[in-house]
Amino acid sequence: MDREEFRRFGHAFVDWVADYFENVGELPVRPAVSPGEIRAKLPKEAPRSGENMADIFNDFKEIILPGMTHWQHPGWFAYFPANNSPPSVLAEILTAGMGAQCMIWQTSPAAAELEEVVMEWLRRMLGLPEGMAGVIQDTASTATLCALLTAREKATGFAVNERGFRERLTVYASAETHSSADKAVKIAGYGIKQLRRVPTDKDFAMVPAQLERMIREDRERGLLPACVIATLGTTSSAAVDPLVPIGDICRRHGVWLHVDAAYGGSAGILEERRWIFNGVEAADSLVFNPHKWLLTNFDCSAYFVKDPGLLIRTFEIHPEYLKTGVDAEVKNYRDWGIQLGRRFRALKLWFVLRSYGVEGLKNVLREHLRLAQEFRGWVESDERFEVMAPVHFGLVCFRFNDGSAENELERINREIMTRVNDSGRAYLTHTSLGGRFCIRMSVGQRTTAEKHVREAWELVLQAAGSLAGKKAK
Repeated sequence: MDREEFRRFGHAFVDWVADYFENVGELPVRPAVSPGEIRAKLPKEAPRSGENMADIFNDFKEIILPGMTHWQHPGWFAYFPANNSPPSVLAEILTAGMGAQCMIWQTSPAAAELEEVVMEWLRRMLGLPEGMAGVIQDTASTATLCALLTAREKATGFAVNERGFRERLTVYASAETHSSADKAVKIAGYGIKQLRRVPTDKDFAMVPAQLERMIREDRERGLLPACVIATLGTTSSAAVDPLVPIGDICRRHGVWLHVDAAYGGSAGILEERRWIFNGVEAADSLVFNPHKWLLTNFDCSAYFVKDPGLLIRTFEIHPEYLKTGVDAEVKNYRDWGIQLGRRFRALKLWFVLRSYGVEGLKNVLREHLRLAQEFRGWVESDERFEVMAPVHFGLVCFRFNDGSAENELERINREIMTRVNDSGRAYLTHTSLGGRFCIRMSVGQRTTAEKHVREAWELVLQAAGSLAGKKAK
C-alpha cells in the first residue's frame, strides 16, 4: 500500500467511523448469530498473495460487522460501560501511526512524561492523597495482580522464594469481589486456598468485624496475612466496601490494602460522590478504569500506589541493554508493572481530559447517575418489581416478583431478560444476589439518553406483561 492509497482508505475509514458513531443506535445491540457462523464465512487459510484493501474493507462490513456486539450503542445496559469517544479514537489513530514502544523514558520521552502528568491530573480530580503516584496499566485485573505481587514481597521482606513464606500468606476479599482476584492469587503464587471470602452485609458490602476475625484466626494459626482487597463498586451490585474501618484493621495488622475501584472510582471526580473514598488514605494501592466511564478507549487502567519504591523493587530489572544514562533522573515505567513493552496509552487519556474538561466529564457522569435513579424510581413504583441492591452509581439490580417460588421467579426473569435482549434495542445482563437471580441495568454509555432508558423499561414491562401468571410447563 503506497502513501496515496493509505490516505484514500484512511479518509474512508474515518468517514465510516463517523457514520458509525451517528448510526450505531440503528443496529441491533447484540448480533443474532450462532456459534461458528462467522468462522464459516472466513477462508481456512491465509491468502498467498496480497488482496485489495477495498475487498478487505467490504468483507469487514459484510462479514465482521454483522457479528459484532455494539458496546457503543445507546441501548447498551449490559455488564459495565466500556466507552470510547471521538477524541479518544483520534488519539488512537495517532498512537497506532507512530507505533511507539514506550517501555522506558529514552524510547519515548514524551510518552513517559505525559503519563506522569495525566496521572497526577487524575489523582487531583479524584482527591486522592498527596504523594500517591500513578501508572497506566492495561486492565484492573493486571493492576490487582501488581498489588498482590507487591504485597507478597512486602509481607515477606522480598524473600518469599528464599524463606518458604509462600504457603503461609493469606489474602482477604469479600464474597462480591471481582473474579480477577481469584485469578491473581493463583498467578501470584498464593494459591486459591489462601483466599479468604469475607462475609457481606445486607447491602453486599464487606463486614469489617468479620475481616478482623478472619485475620486474627489466621495469625493464631501461624499464617501471614498479606493483602486485603476492598471494592468500590462491585461487579454484581456496585456495592461499596467501607474503607475507614477496613483501613484501620489493615494498619493495625500491617496488611496491604488494595482498593479495586475499577468501575465506581470514576464517580469520585464528583464532589457529591467523593464519599466513596472516605478512608482512602489508608490504601497502599488503588485502581480505577478510565476505559469504563471516562470516555477513554479500552484499554486504560489507572493504578495508584502510596510507595512507588515498593512497586519498583517488585518489578525492576537491570539488563545491560536497557540501561541508559538518564535512568536516575526519570521514571522508567517498565519497572512499574508486569509488561516490558508498553503502548502510549496516556495520549488518548490526555485528548479526552483536554477535549471534555473536568466539568464536561462531570456532566456526563451526573446524567448517567440521574438516569439510573429514574430507572430505579420506575421499578419501585411498579408493585410487580423490586430493587435488589442500593443504587450508588449507574447500576440498578432489579427483578420481577409476583410472589412465586424462587425457581419460578428465576425462570420468569431470565425470560424477561432474553426477550429484551432479543429485541435488539437493549442489552441487559444478570447476576445472583443472596442466591436470588436478578437483572442488571447498567447505565453509562456515552450517548445514552432518557429515551433509551425509557425504551428499555418499556421492553421489560412488555415482556413481564406477556409472562405474568404463566407457569413453567
